[in-house]
Amino acid sequence: MTVQVATLVEAKFAENAETTQYTSAPSVRTIIDKYSVTNVTGSSAQYTARAVPSGQSAGSNNAVISARAILPGETYNCPEMVGQILEPGDFVSTLAGTASALVHRISGRKVS
Repeated sequence: MTVQVATLVEAKFAENAETTQYTSAPSVRTIIDKYSVTNVTGSSAQYTARAVPSGQSAGSNNAVISARAILPGETYNCPEMVGQILEPGDFVSTLAGTASALVHRISGRKVS
């Protein structure tokens, strides 16, 4: 068994359309260790994150964080996502309620 500590998603703006951010590679199990979202604007903005099983589509049935308001200047560390395990082909999909408002970053371990 090999364990690789990795940045899964570099810091970047979350899109205001449902977007796949990270997909666990074939034969790799991914464990999310750190997941943060920072609101860089002066207004509250909503954030949704989903842990989607391989072969499924992002939807309300796999939301882990659902339309959570991130306050102006707040960094939210997403305890709901920390510890989530993505099996091979599973993916993280996100949705920001406001474009260019929320910056997210994800790190964790890849186990193969």
